[in-house]
Amino acid sequence: MKKTLIALAALAATSAFAQSSVTLYGVADVALTKVTGSSAAVGASSGLNNGTSRLGFKGTEDLGGGLKAGFTFEQAVNLATGATNANTFDRAAWLNLAGGFGDLRLGRSLTPNFYGVAAWELTGTANYSVVANQFGFAGPSRNDAMMMYTSPNFGGFSVSFGHVLKGNNADVAKNSLNAIYKNGPLAVGFSYAKATGTEASKGIGANYNFGAFQLAGSVMDPAGDSKGFSIGGGVQAGPVNIVLDIARDTEAKDTNTLVEVKYPLSKRTFTYVAFVRDGKGKTEENVNGLGLGLRHNF
Repeated sequence: MKKTLIALAALAATSAFAQSSVTLYGVADVALTKVTGSSAAVGASSGLNNGTSRLGFKGTEDLGGGLKAGFTFEQAVNLATGATNANTFDRAAWLNLAGGFGDLRLGRSLTPNFYGVAAWELTGTANYSVVANQFGFAGPSRNDAMMMYTSPNFGGFSVSFGHVLKGNNADVAKNSLNAIYKNGPLAVGFSYAKATGTEASKGIGANYNFGAFQLAGSVMDPAGDSKGFSIGGGVQAGPVNIVLDIARDTEAKDTNTLVEVKYPLSKRTFTYVAFVRDGKGKTEENVNGLGLGLRHNF
């Protein structure tokens, strides 16, 4: 009888473990960088890196009946110094419930407007993205204490809505939303963000993948004086991916240009070269930046 109870307990523990998972993941990204007027440097989490190095933990538990609970904690890491930011999990700290109804997420998270831009942006929202550097992500890329709901996918179409209560933001509520359509070669994303008493930020973009090449464009109208458009394309030449992207601020009369070349060393590691020209309009001299980097995802 005692052996039977031990066997049943072991079986239950194994079953419970099989229904839950915790994953350690991250990005290591470092580059040699040179910017007009500055000396060459090792760039880590800079504007000429493909991405910000990070370390994260994420997990899910199957609650049964199609319902799952999950969490993510993610912090930035500076590869040049090994330092982390003052807020340990500054990149993500949230808990969610997901099921047939969609996904409900609460905590510090990327915003719906960010995901709306990420749906079509050519570089995968790289640090040197000219769309992001010229216009942002049609609002903040992250919000604290946000409640975010994402609908199920209906034939490639989904919507997300995020809200920050006044009590979490000095008596100023924040709203953010997106509408995304991704089906086959076409991706379209609309983004919107607004805080109480402020001007709204909005933008819409699309990306069409023809196979050997893809085209993307957007119309962006962030809060403030900046507004304009972006247009660009990517070509797959064997293993090498080449992107040319241009973002034009029609109010400031300046144009930012990016040329990105990526070469995969494996499924998780690639090298990249990024040349960025930061247009300054008629008032200042243009600034050029060059990054030669290596990124490993784990």
